[in-house]
Amino acid sequence: MTATETRKYKVLGMSCEHCRSSVLEEVADIDGVEKVDVSLSSGALDVQGSGIDDERVAAAVVAAGYQLVKID
Repeated sequence: MTATETRKYKVLGMSCEHCRSSVLEEVADIDGVEKVDVSLSSGALDVQGSGIDDERVAAAVVAAGYQLVKID
């Protein structure tokens, strides 16, 4: 069993609540994701779960129409 972890990212290009909701929905659909928090004001994206794949998170954000930067 893989341990739960939290990954932090920054989403570029969000400007409204619809943007935030789109990112939230796309990322929440990724296997292993248990919780997603998206801040419209700061662009912060926190993803909690097990076996989180940065490439899948990036693809989900791109599918929503935005860019993603991983925060180390």
